[in-house]
This record gives sequence, C-alpha cells and structure tokens, in this order.
Amino acid sequence: MIDPNVRVRFAPSPTGPLHIGGVRTALYNYLFAKKHGGKLILRVEDTDQTRFVPGAESYIIESLAWCGIEFDESITVGGPHAPYRQSERKDLYQQYCIQLIDSGHAYYAFDTPEELEELRKNAEKIKKTFTYNTESRKNLYNSLTLSEEEVKRLINSNVPYVVRFLIPENTEIAMDDIIRGRVVVKSETLDDKVLFKSDGMPTYHLANIVDDHLMEISHVIRGEEWLPSLPLHILLYQAFGWNLPQFAHLPLLLKPDGNGKLSKRDGDRLGFPVFPLQWFDSKCGEISSGYRESGYFPDAFVNMLALLGWNPGTEQEIFSIDELVQAFSLERVGKAGSKFDPEKTKWFNHQYLIKKTDQELAVEYQPFLKEKGVEVNIKLLKKIIGLVKERVNFVKELWEETYFFFHSPEAYDEVVIKKRWKPDSPEQMTSLAEMLKSVDDFSTENIDVAISVWLEKNQFGMGAIMNALRLLLVGASKGPHLTDIMAIIGKEETLHRIHKGVQTIK
Repeated sequence: MIDPNVRVRFAPSPTGPLHIGGVRTALYNYLFAKKHGGKLILRVEDTDQTRFVPGAESYIIESLAWCGIEFDESITVGGPHAPYRQSERKDLYQQYCIQLIDSGHAYYAFDTPEELEELRKNAEKIKKTFTYNTESRKNLYNSLTLSEEEVKRLINSNVPYVVRFLIPENTEIAMDDIIRGRVVVKSETLDDKVLFKSDGMPTYHLANIVDDHLMEISHVIRGEEWLPSLPLHILLYQAFGWNLPQFAHLPLLLKPDGNGKLSKRDGDRLGFPVFPLQWFDSKCGEISSGYRESGYFPDAFVNMLALLGWNPGTEQEIFSIDELVQAFSLERVGKAGSKFDPEKTKWFNHQYLIKKTDQELAVEYQPFLKEKGVEVNIKLLKKIIGLVKERVNFVKELWEETYFFFHSPEAYDEVVIKKRWKPDSPEQMTSLAEMLKSVDDFSTENIDVAISVWLEKNQFGMGAIMNALRLLLVGASKGPHLTDIMAIIGKEETLHRIHKGVQTIK
C-alpha cells in the first residue's frame, strides 16, 4: 500500500565498522520505505564523542552504497531536515532539554562520577545493584532535593551537572511493537536516564527522540538491543506532547550455533566476515575481512541478509531487490534471533554467480589472470568459464578450476599416480597420442568419436584410459569433461602434455 507519509531512518553511530546486523537494519528500513513509496533518511548519531572513531562515518556510507541502499535524505545528499549529523544539531537539543526541565519532566543532577561509583560499590557489598531511580533520587545531590537558590548557585558557579529524565512513580508504560505486540512495563523498574551530559552533548535518548520527531519519522525500525530503551522513549514522547511513531524491534543475528549474538570474534574464529567491507583498525593495526573483499556479490549479500529474520512465507530464496521490496513486510519478521550460516551465505553467492553470463564472469576474472601473468582471449575465456562456473562460489575460486587451461602440469599428484597410473599406462598413452595426431578438426565432438573408436579397437576400458589421460593433461584428478579441455588447449598442447607426462611419471 503506497503511503507517502511513511518516513523511516537508519541512524548509525560512527564508533567503528558497520556490523552486518546494522546493514540488515538499514536494509529492512530501505525495503519498507520503497514498498510504501516513502522516504529513507540516513542520520549519523555522533553525540558520544568519547567513542568516535575516525573513518567510521565514511566507512558506513561506503558500505551502504556497496549494498545498493540509497537514501532520500542524508549528510551527503542533504534534505529539508538538515543537518543530518547530530553533532551539528547540538544547540537544538539544549533547547528541548530546557523545555523538559521547565515542564517538570527532567532535573539537574550534580552527583560526581566518583560519588556514583562509591554508591555502586557499596550496593555490591550487600549484593544489590545501585540505580538512579524513583527511590534513590530522593536522597541524592540533584534539583529535586536542593533548593532553587542552591541549584542556581551551582549552575552559575559552573559546577558540572547532567540532566536526568524524571521517571514517573507508580506508572505502567504500555508499548506496542509491530513485531512483538503489546508489552507493559512498570516505572519502578526503570532508572532516570541521563539526557544531557556534562560535556554539553545530549545522550542518544534525547537526541534520538527530538530528531525522529523533527524529521517526521513515522516508523522506528531498529535492533532488539534498543528494546529496553523503549519505555523511556515513549515517556519522552509523552512528556513533549508529541505523537508516537510506530516501533518495530528486529531480532538479533546469532552465532552459527545459536548461542549468543554474532560478533567479530565469531567471524575471526570461524573464518567468515561480519563486516560488509574490509576494516582497518588504526589503533591496533588489525585488519578485519569484509564481504566485498572476500568476493561476495553485493546483491547476493543483500539477498542473504534479507532472509535472516524475515520469512517471505514461500519456498522462494532468491530475490532481486525489486522482488524483496514487493514481498517485504514487518509482520513477517520473527521475534526470535536468526542463526547466521556461513555456508548458506556461500550458497547464495554461488546462485548469483551461476546466473551471471560467461561474458560477465570473464570480465571479472581477467584481473585475477593478469595477476598470474596470464593473457587470454575473452572469447576463449568465456568457453572455459562456461565449463567450470558450476564448481565455484566465488570468481577468485575460478583459478583452481582453470589453471591447467593456461599452464602445462609442472607436477603430478602422487596419490592419483598410485591409484590411476598402471604398468601399461605409458604404452597406452603413447598409442593414444599417435591416434590423436590424425584428428584434423580437434573439436570436442571429433575427439570423443576418435577416442571411442580407438578404445573399441584396442579393447581398452574407458575409465582406466581417461583417468590416466586426465593425470597427464591436468596433473591431478580434477577438471571438466576431458575432451573439452583438449579442444580448448588444442592438439599440439595436448600431445605435448601426453609425451611430457609419460616421460616424467616413472
């Protein structure tokens, strides 16, 4: 159903590389916006300056562009609600923070970090947890317990403070989530979150709510990790007197064994990327692998991610981006976490690879061949790729399936020699070479016929002969149909390899 009032946003923080879980959140927002004819906004939430990582913002933008996720409004394309970087909207948040204080929904807190840490330690000693909540705030150093004159004096004296939200006492907060249904939370279980920090920057909670309201966000589609913040966010909307957007909290991406959230360490341990692009950590000099650099096609990567948490309700697994837009709905996103399957991810890439034309793959494969010092005619390369592409998941894997088309064997697999090379193999291969000399049109069809006649005439078994011949031509027990290889490398090279192999294998 087309609804131009649909406005969704993806709001990452530039605190490091973009995890594939974040990419999936961006993707679901994109699919939802496109399906409804709405708008998708990219907003950079960089209010936490202590965790800011240089290069992370540009990495996020490049990653989303590689995935084909386009934004209607962002820090790069602009838009009617600019700026789209929260650090450039700082003065705006202060205004709304004062509004909450004036309306009695927020208060100043002058407790020092050291004092709060002491309270936490004391609580731990008696096996309790200290929280700044509806009870504890009554005995702490804040504008709820201090006189108005004292508060003014402290502020005028530049005593550091934070602004906290005043969680209402004895209140039930009802929350509706498109994915999870209705949830009710009691206010006494919540703490008075900081809205404005002593460094003059807002926290995520305040900036997020203000921006979502001002940017007219209709649906907040974000990760499950933000679900505990939902009661506070609803209370903030109510405190401002603003209409609520609709919320949808996406399930976690889980480790391959399903035991916990998927992390970079899982990828390092099991040998698969958890980031869309390669990431260089300038602090420790560590390089983390990316899907792009690992050889994945962006459309295969996106197709895989779309099905991690969303079920189309059919057996279909391969979707174009347009098909994903048409089929997608938040109602078919599950509540439970989705196990990440590295092998299934490779399968997706394989499906996209075999759908590509031989011409497309030949063009992508040529740079790999040039690195190996191989120059080959594109027409011939298309033939070779057509024979082997079903055997690989990635373009870079084509080398292992094609190297023997370009190079005569330098060595021969010892295991295959023991298994396939018989005492009469040298004589048989020499006889076969003599026969092949007489085949003028060295095509697959003609070679097949000539070998078939020769086998019958000499009463040789097909398996024994062809296994020994493959060893001589390839150097191993691998490769596509043997006479296809022979037709491509040509008669002269075929005869050379047979004679060379017979002389080499003793």
